Amino acid sequence: MAALHLLPQSAGFASNVSEVHVKAHKAMNGLKTQNLRDHMSEAELIFTALAELSTRQIAESVEATGMNENEDAARAGGGIARNARLELEGKTGKRVVSAESYLPPGKSKLGKK
Repeated sequence: MAALHLLPQSAGFASNVSEVHVKAHKAMNGLKTQNLRDHMSEAELIFTALAELSTRQIAESVEATGMNENEDAARAGGGIARNARLELEGKTGKRVVSAESYLPPGKSKLGKK
């Protein structure tokens, strides 16, 4: 099996899906130290999961080893999710990536302050 621990979960991987760099996405949501995923919409999470699944399956199918092969798989997996996102945006006329925050300020996932 591929060296899955090398699969890029990096800014480049995420920006390939959303076309917004992670730092810019966090700034758009007004986040400093908070986890971006906690503030993503349902659609953003689904497309990110599609990119991760696609990347993993591509890396496994080509038996990727090393950073270069895994980066190629990440680009391909992110591209699949990007194409799906663009198609949805085209059909709905609405952007998937938004500045809307989905976790109330000062709250953790468990609802504690």
